Amino acid sequence: MLSKLAAIYDGFFRTIERATDGWFLGLAARLTFASVLLVYFWNSALTKIGSGIAGIFSPTIGAYAQILPPVAEQYSYNIDNIPFFPYGPIVYVGTYAEFLLPAFIVAGFLTRLSALGMFVFIMVMTYVDINYHGADAKTIGAFFDRVPDSAIADQRLLWVFVLIVLVLKGPGLISVDAVLGRLIGPAGR
Repeated sequence: MLSKLAAIYDGFFRTIERATDGWFLGLAARLTFASVLLVYFWNSALTKIGSGIAGIFSPTIGAYAQILPPVAEQYSYNIDNIPFFPYGPIVYVGTYAEFLLPAFIVAGFLTRLSALGMFVFIMVMTYVDINYHGADAKTIGAFFDRVPDSAIADQRLLWVFVLIVLVLKGPGLISVDAVLGRLIGPAGR
């Protein structure tokens, strides 16, 4: 009797696994990312640029304060005093990454590389939040504690899990990567 139940159980979940193989996990991870993080990162990126179309090309002091807090403080939060090299390129890359990487992930374009880049972005963001933005112990939280809602340890662990799924499994068949893969063929991948 138990072996029959085990066979039914295994057969049922193998059928689901076969039906979703190659398309569901990547799509679900990308939709989860879009639902939870796309607007979060875009809103954050918008605080780093000036107004209007030209603002895209001129990060504000807010960008420096968020990405390189000690540098912004060292130069009294005056963007005109901050040397472009080496700080400008860091701020530009960080700002544009916050716009582009989430968009690429949601579209499924260069997904594995974009998810890896976003993973690194979140690690750097976490380091800056803890070391320079004064995140307290409650905000930082701890792994394996009884409180599951810390903004850094708990939430960001879930964020990076979605990204790890995309790095390891890819975006799935419903993605720009899959379309490009069909057009280019195996030799071009």
